[in-house]
Amino acid sequence: MEGTFKGKRALVTGGGGGIGKEIVLLLKRHGAEVVIIDRSKDALDALKKEIECDTIMADLSNSEDAKKAAERALPVDLLVNCAGVNNLQPFLETTVENFEETINVNTRAPMIVSQVVARNLIKQKRKGAIVSISSIASALAFQDHTTYCISKGAIDQLTRCMANELGPHGIRTNAVAPAMTMTPLGRKAWSDPAKSAPMMEKIPLGRFNETIDVANAVAFLLSDEASMINGIVLHVDGGFCIKA
Repeated sequence: MEGTFKGKRALVTGGGGGIGKEIVLLLKRHGAEVVIIDRSKDALDALKKEIECDTIMADLSNSEDAKKAAERALPVDLLVNCAGVNNLQPFLETTVENFEETINVNTRAPMIVSQVVARNLIKQKRKGAIVSISSIASALAFQDHTTYCISKGAIDQLTRCMANELGPHGIRTNAVAPAMTMTPLGRKAWSDPAKSAPMMEKIPLGRFNETIDVANAVAFLLSDEASMINGIVLHVDGGFCIKA
C-alpha cells in the first residue's frame, strides 16, 4: 500500500496511543498527512517527536470541544473515529455518570466529528472515507461491560445510517470491530494465562490481535481498494465470534 494515501489528509481521534497510534503511524507510512485529536498532551508531544504531524488536544466527552477540534482539523479526506473509553461496572451497579461518559466519548463524539468532516467534504464536492472503531462487544455481551457494549452497538448503527445518507455524496462509512487487542493496556489485562487461555481457545487462529492487525483493516477500508465497501462492520477477531 506504499503511497496509497499520498495527497490525502487523515484525521485520527484518540491517535495518541494504542490502536489509534498504530493507525496514525500506518497512514503516515503510506503517504497521508495526519492530524491527531487526543486528550493527552504528553502523548501528542511524544508523537510529534516521532513523526511529522498536526496535533489538537481536546476532550471529546465535551460536545462543543469535539466540534471545535474537528473544525480545526479541516480539511479532512479520511477520518478514523478511534477515541474511546471503557468504564467497567456490573449492570446492577452501573451509574448514570458511567453511561453518560461512555456514550459521550464512544458514540456522540464520533457523530459530531463525522458531521463536521462530512459537511466540509460535501461543501467542497469531494469524496471521502470514514472508519469508526467498534468492537465485538457490539454484538456480544461481556460481563461488567454494559455501557461499553451499548456504546459500540450504537456505533454500528451510526455507521449504517451514515453510509446510507453520505454514500450519495461519495463518502463511504464503515466500522472495524476488533476482539481483544494487545495494546499496552491489553497486554497487562491479559497477561495472566489463567484469564487469557479460555478466551484464546475461542479464537480459531489461536492468538489475540496486535494493534497492526486492526490498523491494516482500517487502512484497507479507507483506501480506494475498498471503493465499493460501504456500511459494513468488519470483525477483526480471528474467528472469535463464530465460536463465541
